[in-house]
Amino acid sequence: MRAPTMRQLGDVIPLPASVRPDPSADFRIAPDVSVGAVGEAAAVADELAALLRHATGFPVPRVGGTAPIRLLVEEDTAKSPEHYRLDITADGVTLRAPTAQGLFAGVQTFRQLLPTDPAAAAADPAAADPAAADPAAAAATAAAEITLPGGRIEDEPRFPYRGTMIDLARHFYSPDDLRSYIDTIAQFKINHLHLHLTDDQGWRLEIAGWPLLTEISGGEGTGVDGAGPGFLTAREYADLVAYAATRFVTIVPEIDLPGHVNAAQLAYPELTPDGVPVRQRTDGEVGYSTLSADKEITYTFVEDVLRTVAELTPGPYLHIGGDEAFSTTADDYRTFMSRVLPMAGKYGKRAIGWHEMAAVDLPATAIPQYWRIEPADGGVARAAAAGHQVIMSPADRTYLDMKYDESTPLGLDWAGHVGVERSYDWDPADRLPGVAEESLLGVEAPLWSETLRSLADVQFMAFPRLPAIAEVGWSPRAARDWQSLRRRLAEFAPRWEAQGVNFHRSPEIDWVRG
Repeated sequence: MRAPTMRQLGDVIPLPASVRPDPSADFRIAPDVSVGAVGEAAAVADELAALLRHATGFPVPRVGGTAPIRLLVEEDTAKSPEHYRLDITADGVTLRAPTAQGLFAGVQTFRQLLPTDPAAAAADPAAADPAAADPAAAAATAAAEITLPGGRIEDEPRFPYRGTMIDLARHFYSPDDLRSYIDTIAQFKINHLHLHLTDDQGWRLEIAGWPLLTEISGGEGTGVDGAGPGFLTAREYADLVAYAATRFVTIVPEIDLPGHVNAAQLAYPELTPDGVPVRQRTDGEVGYSTLSADKEITYTFVEDVLRTVAELTPGPYLHIGGDEAFSTTADDYRTFMSRVLPMAGKYGKRAIGWHEMAAVDLPATAIPQYWRIEPADGGVARAAAAGHQVIMSPADRTYLDMKYDESTPLGLDWAGHVGVERSYDWDPADRLPGVAEESLLGVEAPLWSETLRSLADVQFMAFPRLPAIAEVGWSPRAARDWQSLRRRLAEFAPRWEAQGVNFHRSPEIDWVRG
């Protein structure tokens, strides 16, 4: 078996804030290696120990005392919760952070410094369990191969919010699919997953008191082309939120209002402006549906839904959509938003909405999410001037459902083709006049699912572009370099292959073969 080449200290995605190699301090992982941690650090240390067991075939226990590899929580309120420092010397490895979240970020860096991804060894019983083969031979082989590059990485994110969105309304993905996706995105320090739960083509979350939402608009024949049925029960959703939290990923639920509501109106015709039933829609058109701003049942319905979603979601955000309300007059839009936006705060959440909502007066904590490709900002600059934070998601740079190029078999092209370099070669602080660095909460890469049918399709569109956008959100602007990212992405190919990730082999990158 060919021994993998030792990784260089900075060969990770996203690029760390500070990398100081020390070639004289490489650390060789010995058969008796253990991981030491106590208290808040223990759960993250358990995960690291499991990764090392898979990568080396060694027992790698997690112990409470001194160990060659140590994880420490050292509280420091002056640092970002995701700050970490990784010291690798010939005598051992120490990972420090002010929180368990910071340790988790550091473990993702540590994982990428291993010469092969642990998932590859996990697929081989002899590697995962030394007793399944000759323990002495397995130990000797692994010990000769696993060496970590010496030096120090000190790291923290540029922006606190680095997210991606997946559209469940136009095609539903199972809880297992979503957990798998969470596992993959967390490796690149993506820390928010925005779930687009409702739209004209489907309603994907069970709401107590409104059972027809999922019985009718989450069943067979829903989704674009009628090909994406399914919904999350309240328990399944809560379990998914809890699972994401173990990966330090915050779920951001979206109930799209006052447009994009045909699925709700199909289930409950009394929600239409004129009370007339609507037909089921399985096409990809937008802008034709609206809730009435003048009917009290609108607000009864909306508050029931938002209260339920808020109760199921411990995270701080509640996304209320607000986009493409072409069938809602400007006056009705203002009336609707004046009633609905405060509901998020009433239930302890910060409202996020697509940037169209910035045309109205916003609660102090509301966050516009900018998605346009045109220079017009829809009031976002005014909102930023008033102190609102902004999430940047320009479609021509971050929309993962755009085709890579004209030959891409999936995706759309209304925002142009978005190759890997194009998704990387931009900066959030330059996108809109009047929306500077200090106004940005972060970046998000949405993935709409009109043309997608499986988790493999999702992976194909997300990778390798999502890691590029993750680096835009995490790494210092001055350190980013396309040629460097090309090389690091190329070297990630064997890891994705080992994990079973259906990534796109973009011709922009000279991929390493596993």
